[in-house]
Amino acid sequence: MAQASVTETRQSSWWHRNQQQLTPWLFLAPGILFFLFYVIFPIFQSFNLSLYEWDGLGQAEFVGLYNYDELYYDDAFYTSLKNNVIWLLLYLLAIPAGLFIALFLNQTVTGIRLYKSLFFFPFVISQVVVGLVFTWFYDPTFGILNVLLGAVGLPPMNVLGDENWVTVGIIVAGLWPQTAYCMILYLTGLNAVDPEQIEAGRLDGAKGWRMLWYIIVPQLRPATFIAFVVTIIGALRSFDLISVMTNGGPFGASRVLSFYMFEVALSEYGFRMGYGAAIAVVLFLIMLAFIAYFLWSMYKEERAR
Repeated sequence: MAQASVTETRQSSWWHRNQQQLTPWLFLAPGILFFLFYVIFPIFQSFNLSLYEWDGLGQAEFVGLYNYDELYYDDAFYTSLKNNVIWLLLYLLAIPAGLFIALFLNQTVTGIRLYKSLFFFPFVISQVVVGLVFTWFYDPTFGILNVLLGAVGLPPMNVLGDENWVTVGIIVAGLWPQTAYCMILYLTGLNAVDPEQIEAGRLDGAKGWRMLWYIIVPQLRPATFIAFVVTIIGALRSFDLISVMTNGGPFGASRVLSFYMFEVALSEYGFRMGYGAAIAVVLFLIMLAFIAYFLWSMYKEERAR
């Protein structure tokens, strides 16, 4: 009995000694387990599946790097990759647009709450709704776009039916809610801007663009980092707007890698799970490269301080 009592006392004292360090990990454990099971494990599973030819039901056949070799000669893959690059370049316009809208809304003027609500509205509605709204906006028969073009003497155009304009048209639709998201990030960041630095800048004669570029923007680095990462991920994994507005058309001209992955794995292309996984791996590596670059840039900036 005495030995058992000593053991319990030791265990109790060990818990009391380490309770402060262990408690946060106990709270984090469920989230970490979910992250490992639903994010990390599927990533490795996709890498493994990309080495097989599998229809989702039958026996998987190991084919090594054949799926990647086929990707190398696949014109549809290069079309999707090109569209992803266009998405990436144009989608980044949401960041400066969100910043300037946030600067406008970060004022005390009459009706500012109404303006904030109007700019915030696109963020809370579904991407499917955004896609439907812009599909009607671009409609060649009754769409508002052609009404506006006619008002200034320009000929009508079928944006979603034109191979040269369809990707740009979908990106414009995606910029609407993404700009609202970046605006929210910057509004939050502007609330944390040090007023003493602004006052010191005014005393030194800084105003307008100089005030913005040298004093305000450097203090918004955390918000800018999050905006870049989220916008890049959103551009590379764009799917729902394409599915709603064009379903990859016309003639596959608006495909991106995520939509092409869905087509080859789960659509009319024949349930090629391995080939779809190979596309997913390529998309994941592109995302990883961009995010690693921004993380490394942030790390170097912090080390330089």
